[in-house]
Amino acid sequence: REAIEGDWLMPYFQPIVDVKTGEIKKYESLIRIVKPNGDELSPFMFLDVAKATRLYPHITRAVILKSFEIFKNRKESFSINISIEDILDSETSSFVINTLADYNLGNRVIFEILESEGIENYEEAAKFLYNVKNMGAKIAIDDFGSGYSNFEHLARLNVDIIKIDGSLIKNIDVNKNAEIITQTIVSFAKKLNIECVAEFVCSKEVYDKIKEI
Repeated sequence: REAIEGDWLMPYFQPIVDVKTGEIKKYESLIRIVKPNGDELSPFMFLDVAKATRLYPHITRAVILKSFEIFKNRKESFSINISIEDILDSETSSFVINTLADYNLGNRVIFEILESEGIENYEEAAKFLYNVKNMGAKIAIDDFGSGYSNFEHLARLNVDIIKIDGSLIKNIDVNKNAEIITQTIVSFAKKLNIECVAEFVCSKEVYDKIKEI
């Protein structure tokens, strides 16, 4: 609560690189709490508390607003994590639509939905996603391949991008099973004309294997 009221929520940006050209084409917007004394807190330390105390929507809105403000003067695309709770919260979903309209950056925005979150209310989620896609935004499924990977999500939610979970990627250069699963996901995605992003590309060996796939 103190971080929200004191405006200590700061966006950090992770580059997303095109393996064919080596260029940074996109960024993923992440969030940190940066205290006045310079101490940084990762989401691991506060997101669960924020959700339990119903402060989570404030964090989502801060990330959206600050990211839009930064990228209005840049040319790259950028992605923002959005939860099912955000989508089903009428105030937050309206805030997203209004911000897209105000900044007119729809063709450079990607909304990432966590694959591990159960999507029970397909009708409501699909309606929101249809509206943001109508404004030019793209939809990504985050952490795909972790635990319960539901391929039905991809078809029913008209997904543009699959982000392959870091648990598969980080050892892909030495783990044959991880390589085969990743190849299967990529092959499936290509047939549906879905783009793939690999998370946790942490070494040259992993990068080279990803590039090969």
